Amino acid sequence: MSNDLVVILTALNLEYQAVREKLVEPRLHRHDRGTRFEVGTVRGTSCRVALGLTSKGNHSAAVIAERAIQEFSPVAVVFVGVAGALWEAARLGDVVMATHVYAYHGGTSEDDGRKARPRVWEAPHGISQLGSHLARLNDWADGTPGQGRAPQVRFGAIAAGEVVQNSRISADAQWIRQHYNDALAIEMEAAGVAQAGHLSGAPVAIIRGISDRADGTKGSAKDRNWQPRAAANAAAFGIRLAVELMGEQEQIVMDQADKADAADSHTDQVSNTAHHSTVGIMAGSVRESSVHVNAAAPKVSSPTDLAAELDGFQGRLERHHTEGTLDADTYREALAELGLARQAAREGTPESAKKATMALKRLRGLVAEFPALVATLAPLVVAAGALS
Repeated sequence: MSNDLVVILTALNLEYQAVREKLVEPRLHRHDRGTRFEVGTVRGTSCRVALGLTSKGNHSAAVIAERAIQEFSPVAVVFVGVAGALWEAARLGDVVMATHVYAYHGGTSEDDGRKARPRVWEAPHGISQLGSHLARLNDWADGTPGQGRAPQVRFGAIAAGEVVQNSRISADAQWIRQHYNDALAIEMEAAGVAQAGHLSGAPVAIIRGISDRADGTKGSAKDRNWQPRAAANAAAFGIRLAVELMGEQEQIVMDQADKADAADSHTDQVSNTAHHSTVGIMAGSVRESSVHVNAAAPKVSSPTDLAAELDGFQGRLERHHTEGTLDADTYREALAELGLARQAAREGTPESAKKATMALKRLRGLVAEFPALVATLAPLVVAAGALS
């Protein structure tokens, strides 16, 4: 697979369920080493998400994040969950998006005390810019009645360690505030995910909902009340970020297809070498002694026409696979999406046309590396949308 989805990871089942509730028909995807992912589509969009559970800790988070990146080659990895606030700036229920992540347990023990040897990962510039844009729009929250004030998005450092921090006065708490006093939140997985993204070249976003203040109240009735709300807020913002990331990726693919079409229109030509003779040909344009032929878009006026065009597209996929340019995994996933689109097209209802459109958009993402296939799909996506 290639650049057709976003991976979202969580550490706790509570966080996992908050994301899963926003997906339509999540389907099991089992890694050959036993890791289970669910792949679904964000409700009301064409954005595909692969959802996975890492369990607690930076080490397990790093392993599962690396496994997910290798398995899906995602547009980005978004880690969603809850965290404790270190300062009053982030209120309970707010969302913190990491501008950078500290692995704060790195250090050395000397006679005169513990010395910090921090590691830090900055968030990718494009993701940070997109997160700030969405925060300004301020339309991402679910807006459930009775939840009080709307959550806000905060941007700053997140500290990731190996222990649950549940005190403001312990030696660890004082040391963290002394050496990492710009950190807004503290948790246990972000450093592992950030390192996996760094080694694999995958963009990573860390999204945390504030469920407590790391002050001894973990496990209290107040914490049990805020944790699901904080997880839901983090999931809402993380999902919105994923949808926008996929939208940007689809635009990039379309731009590449347009450029490929433009290039093809200047290279596909027939030269007239029969001088002083009459040549009859149907063409898009004729320039000097060369005839440029522009392929006409398929005429689709009914669900039957669309289904027929999709039948023809399967042959194109088979040729690419036979020639070895389309790998087996991508070919299998592409056939699955094409099958969904063909079945929906044959149903012939406005609702099924919408399903066909979404399947074709996902298919377009799968074959994004092949401009000729993308160019063929583009008018079919438009045609399916026109039938809805």
